[in-house]
Order: sequence, then structure tokens, then C-alpha cells
Amino acid sequence: MEMGVNFGLFALLILSCCSFTTIEGLARSGWTKGSATFYGGSDASGTMGGACGYGDLYSAGYGTRTAALSTALFNDGAACGQCYKIVCDFKTDPRWCVRGVSVTVTATNFCPPNNALPNDNGGWCNTPRQHFDMAQPAWEKIGIYRGGIVPVLFQRVPCKKHGGVRFTINGRDYFELVLVTNVAAAGSIQSMSIKGSNTGWQPMSRNWGANWQSTAYLNGQSISFKVTTSDGQTLVFPDIVPSNWGFGQTFSSRLQFK
Repeated sequence: MEMGVNFGLFALLILSCCSFTTIEGLARSGWTKGSATFYGGSDASGTMGGACGYGDLYSAGYGTRTAALSTALFNDGAACGQCYKIVCDFKTDPRWCVRGVSVTVTATNFCPPNNALPNDNGGWCNTPRQHFDMAQPAWEKIGIYRGGIVPVLFQRVPCKKHGGVRFTINGRDYFELVLVTNVAAAGSIQSMSIKGSNTGWQPMSRNWGANWQSTAYLNGQSISFKVTTSDGQTLVFPDIVPSNWGFGQTFSSRLQFK
């Protein structure tokens, strides 16, 4: 009799454990409820540019697995570059969800609120909704096109990138506007510093999205960067920019966050 009871308890424990691996149980294991729509066309051409400043997402290496984030997630641009794993909440909406499939997207844009419409009827990106306006090819991995909007479960995940961190220098004399791309791990940047070969380290400030600014005169100097990501990792990129650099150029490093 005791063996039967113990066996029953053991089976119950197994079932309880395994239930957390199903999509229906994801909300109980570190996932958050949200919603998702799509934009940009079937080739994602309409997603180019955006509030993070990455420009052509194809050449920047982000491709079609991207998303614009609502105010609650975008954090005034601090979320640019972050990666999110998303699944459609099939239990809530079995009609328009693709069951058992996940997709990982990178935050590359901002989905502005539309306060003229209700939060549950068109104002999908209104505060406090946690909403992803995904590139259409990414959205169609988890949702049926005709559905338009689906409930999702999501979680932040490490970004996986090929190659090193890249720095594009725009601006003019006494103003360097540096776009940082291809950031792995946390994906997003918390702080940056810049150093010329004839200067000490100087803090930079976020100008917009993934663009950081400096007001130093660094023409004719090699340039180094110190970057701290939102998970606290810091890397120094010594003399990543040679002294003969020019505005509009991109410089790739061999270093990458892990």
C-alpha cells in the first residue's frame, strides 16, 4: 500500500515538473504575457531605419527577425539591441496562433502609442501594454496572417551575433555621433566612453537609440572605446579607429561580449 502511494506521488511530481515545459505553462517559468502585431511587408523592407538608428537592417546584420517595442519596453532607447524570445499564447488564442514555435527578435525600433484609440482596440502600443510590433516574416513564424494581433509570452534572452562589435562614426568636427551595432549577450548598452590617442577617457551620452555622442575634437587621432552593456559587462576596444578615419566610416572589432 505504501509503495502504491509513493509511486503515485512520484508520478505526480513528474507530471508537475513536465507541465512547466509546455507553452501553456511558460507564464509560470519566467515568461511574461504580452501581445504582438506586424509591420513592414512580407520582405520586411518597411522596417528599415527606425528609432534605434541601425539603418539598413540587412547590412547591419539584423535581418528580418526584428521588432518595434511599445513604450513600456523601449525605455527611451535603452532597450535597443536587446533580444527577446517570443511564442504565441496558443491556450489564449488557438485560432490565430502557431502552436509550439518560438522566434527570437532584436529590438530595432519604437512603436509609438496611439492614445486616440483604446488600449484593447487599436492602441496596442499604448502604456502600459508590453507589445511587440514585429517584422512580418518574424511574426508569421508564430501567428496566422489573418489574425493581425496575437497574445504572446516572451522573455529576454542573450543575443547571438557573428563577428565583433561594430562602430560607425558620424557627425562633424567637435561632435562624434557613434552608432554601435552587432552587440552580443545583453545586446543593449548602458554606458560608453571615448578616448583619443592624445586625450584621456571621456564619458559619452546617449543621443538617440543606439547612437552615442561626444563633443571632443578627435580628428587625426586614433580612437578607443570603452563599452558597458546593460548586464554590467565592460570591454575596451583600444585604437579600434585608426588616425586617418573619416566621418561615415564603420570599424569592426574582433572583440565581442559573452
